[in-house]
Amino acid sequence: MSDVGLKRLARAAGLAVEWTDEAGKARTLSVEVLRAVLGALSYQCQNGKAIADSLARLRNERGQPQPLLLARPGAPVDLGLKGKRAQISAEDGTSLALTLRDGVARAPSQPGYYTLTGTDRRIAVCPARAFRPKRDSCWGIGVQLYSLRGGTTDGFGDFAALSEFVGQAAACGADAVALSPVHALFAAGPSHISPYAPSTRLWLNPLYTALRKPAPRRHDERLVSWPSSAARKWRALRTEFESFRHAGQNSSFRSFVKRGGQTLLAHARFEVLDARFRAEGIDDWRHWPESNRNIHSRAVGTLHPEDPLVAFQLFAQWRASEGLSNAQERARADGMAIGLIADMAVGMDPGGSHAWSSPGDLLNGLAIGAPPDRFNHAGQNWGLTNFAPDGLARNGYHGFIATLRAAMQHAGGVRLDHAMGLRRLWVIPQGADPADGVYLQYPFREMMGLLTLESHRHQAIVVAEDLGTVPDGFREHIARARMLGMRVLWFERNIKGDFTPAKKWNREAAVLSTTHDLPTLAGWWKGSDLAWRRKLGMDKASLAKEKKFRARDRRKLWQTLKAEGYAKGALPAAAAPFADAAFSHIAATPCPLKLFPVEDFIGETEQPNIPGTIDEHPNWRRRLAHNEPLATHLARRRVEILNKARP
Repeated sequence: MSDVGLKRLARAAGLAVEWTDEAGKARTLSVEVLRAVLGALSYQCQNGKAIADSLARLRNERGQPQPLLLARPGAPVDLGLKGKRAQISAEDGTSLALTLRDGVARAPSQPGYYTLTGTDRRIAVCPARAFRPKRDSCWGIGVQLYSLRGGTTDGFGDFAALSEFVGQAAACGADAVALSPVHALFAAGPSHISPYAPSTRLWLNPLYTALRKPAPRRHDERLVSWPSSAARKWRALRTEFESFRHAGQNSSFRSFVKRGGQTLLAHARFEVLDARFRAEGIDDWRHWPESNRNIHSRAVGTLHPEDPLVAFQLFAQWRASEGLSNAQERARADGMAIGLIADMAVGMDPGGSHAWSSPGDLLNGLAIGAPPDRFNHAGQNWGLTNFAPDGLARNGYHGFIATLRAAMQHAGGVRLDHAMGLRRLWVIPQGADPADGVYLQYPFREMMGLLTLESHRHQAIVVAEDLGTVPDGFREHIARARMLGMRVLWFERNIKGDFTPAKKWNREAAVLSTTHDLPTLAGWWKGSDLAWRRKLGMDKASLAKEKKFRARDRRKLWQTLKAEGYAKGALPAAAAPFADAAFSHIAATPCPLKLFPVEDFIGETEQPNIPGTIDEHPNWRRRLAHNEPLATHLARRRVEILNKARP
């Protein structure tokens, strides 16, 4: 077999045979990795003939008429049609005539989706830039939803608690509340708690539903006990469902189910089957009996919408959607410029609802992750899957559009986790080490176009998380599209390691004091994250080195804050003076959106998540110490800093 032919096939399939790592070092993929990934992508490559056949298949597939064409407003678009005229219809049914010249027409000037008359093909007319609010200097608060107190749920925060928090944030002058992901997890698997590993991104986690009758407060611990708290919540929801059933279905519920269509019904069926088979010790649909693995099978079809188990799942999604919608409506009513910023996970669990219901949409036999870098020397395998690039084009980007709409439906913005996935993803063959992966290219132009289109349709800003190994030109593309990249305090430095003055920060990015995976302001200053590294087994020599670097960085950052006039005197032992100065520093940046987690408002030292841990650290379980965190003395002082700095 010719390595030259293998590499030609790999490049044609979108694999980066050569790539540059975070340190700028050129890398070349091994033949073994290329074979494994090509095989998972269903391209035969065991010999020269197989490679030639796969290349021919690729050319043939990509030469077929695409079900979705993209164009800029008023720009030429090649419809591949004969004749001099074509007819298209807009979403409202309006018919438009297009003049053709060699199959090319001018796209309509109004953004939107248009259908070629007499076909299933569509044109997506996409604006060049994403939506931005008129207010050009906004600040917001990030919150892990489960951490909130109040609301109607015993043991963790819910959408009622979110509405309360939104009202408090709006009263303080905040323009946005950035949420942790609220995607559907696994109703029958309460120990599966990572919000970034959803069963599907198309539907919500019903555990966050606001109950009609608030549960009594019996469990007020600082850590969420997910199995017991979830069990109590499901019992309460089932009680409300029984009352709902006896009262008779209402029109709002019927409309919701109709709008959700087969996608919603498929998710409800999955939850019923998942509960059934987990009770038998089978926790992954890929190990279910064959008759239940196929969504179109007769066995699956017997689960009708009227079945009480299926109807309960439909009811739970309806109520969850209602609760999230109420929170966004509260934000708008209280004058927030943005409101909720939803967090869209980069992928989904391959054993979840989306993978079961639409396996042809997704990568099979490949996990997504990240290559080795300075923070993770072995690389990362997130155990997630995502859309297959060729599947996206073949299916008219239906799944991607539906995912964007689900994220933006009840929000004024969306944060894309690992946004570099719009351009490329690090894919790892099943059973391989994370380092033995390869970058797989995605249809960047098309995905960016659809993102800007849906951003305008929903009047939602786009925050693209661009941290880690960022491909050349990616940030420039994001900026031209008026999407906001992300800049985090800890990483904004020059080549010497000195911290960047506030006025020199990037104007086309959201600025953050920290993220859910990084230490809080107080935690960084006190070294709480380093204490956790010691508990987690970091060797003494490495820990001593890290402590030395931290001491140096504290001095450097304090010096920057002093030079700007936000700090004075010697390095303080307490974290509060540093955090106040950091708030002032970030507030002075020219960035259009400043985001701070609620933990930084109240001086919390512990972070929500430590990557690479599961049970060693209480990830996704910490609750806030205060019922009204923004009413605390520290929070009021930091709110005042932000409002004074606003133009």
